[in-house]
Amino acid sequence: MPTRKIVIPPAVIDFEAIRDELAIPDRYPADAVAEAVEVAADPPQPADRTDLPFVTVDPVDSLDLDQALHLARDGAGYLVHYAIADVASFVKPDGALAAETWQRGATLYSPDRNTPLHPVELSEGAASLLPDLDRPAVLWTISLDARGEPVEVDVRRTVVRSVAKLNYPDVQLAADNDDLHPSIALLPEVGRLRLERARDRHAISLDIPDTEIMPGPDDHWTLELRAQLQVEKYNAEISLLTGICAASIMLKGGIGLLRTLPSPTADQVRVLRKTTAVLGIPWAESMPAGDVIGGLDGSDPLAAAFLEDAVRLLRGAGYTPFDGAEPKRREHGGVGAPYAHVTAPLRRLADRYATEVCLALQAGEQVPDWVRQALPDLPKAMAAADRKASELAKACSGAVSTFVLHGREGEEFAATVLQLDPVKDRAVVILHEPPVRAYCAPAGLQEGTVIIVRLLSADPATHTFVVAPVS
Repeated sequence: MPTRKIVIPPAVIDFEAIRDELAIPDRYPADAVAEAVEVAADPPQPADRTDLPFVTVDPVDSLDLDQALHLARDGAGYLVHYAIADVASFVKPDGALAAETWQRGATLYSPDRNTPLHPVELSEGAASLLPDLDRPAVLWTISLDARGEPVEVDVRRTVVRSVAKLNYPDVQLAADNDDLHPSIALLPEVGRLRLERARDRHAISLDIPDTEIMPGPDDHWTLELRAQLQVEKYNAEISLLTGICAASIMLKGGIGLLRTLPSPTADQVRVLRKTTAVLGIPWAESMPAGDVIGGLDGSDPLAAAFLEDAVRLLRGAGYTPFDGAEPKRREHGGVGAPYAHVTAPLRRLADRYATEVCLALQAGEQVPDWVRQALPDLPKAMAAADRKASELAKACSGAVSTFVLHGREGEEFAATVLQLDPVKDRAVVILHEPPVRAYCAPAGLQEGTVIIVRLLSADPATHTFVVAPVS
């Protein structure tokens, strides 16, 4: 699907109005900020591991740095040191700051700014794993065998120091030139092994290029269709590995908070098989869905159409708390194993509590009462945050898409048919230029084909536009 960046001038889209409409908070409450500043002035001083030269790998402009990484060989295997921001050390369980984070649930992202879960004094300051600064962290030390499988796990509070703030594009370029920072020189090797183990688990990972609103030069915005870089996939595998290890600790200890997703049903897989038959994508009878999906290139129109249909296999995600009794649901159908969120506490409320469970269990101690009592309420708080994040993303995307199309009514555009939705009686298409998603009547269309559509209307006031296939 060919595309190019679309540059949007600054100050022409009122993202603030969108946030107001969705009741997303503008400022952090003064009492919560004061509490954060007070705690940040006297951070905890646990065991020192500043001897390890950690690095962070994030989007270019990120300052809320949750994770720092160091990889080393360990005999025939590997040693993964993964430092996670120790947010709980900065948040009093019964304080104003904790109460506000429960109201927010997660960091929300708009094109012009973030609405953080924690005050920036913490999320982009004292708790962030910024370079050349000592920072409290929860250090996961995971020994892997030669196949990349975990054989031993340790988790404890430490102080760490990042020596470099790296970003995905530069790391990908360095990987392509075999010139990675020494601390992550093994990332492609370990990442590939973990992806192979994901195939062993028949994990389902959808590599669908998506339209993103990205910052551009001179405060402009760019609209682009962006696929995930290979190093992003490798880095994500380190996070998934840690989440799998965390879930194992929780299940063994009989208490925790799992991130769960129902495994695909036989009926869902049967319906998806029909899509591959229509699109001509090979799918052997004995091959699990995740293995088929993992071998596709989302930039290919036929593959993109299939992956759009495959999204149905990853619906129903939630959080499952348990304490004593075996959890009613423990699997994550996408990961292919029990899994927990513990690697993004600056941006996600649940991670703070799940991490405390792992620390206590690993140390042979009782899980703190403030954590135990919160577990049953976390699924509801996180579901509300996920809904708000989805609403914000859709509203901002709609505003930008309508802006770049306004004034071009009557023009024709090439588009790829991603999905035919019989329930809503519509086709989902993505325009090649500008790269925006649209809906139109499905009659006579086939998934994975390139068609021509005409723009009938584009209304910036309502953030809506209408296209129709050209017969």
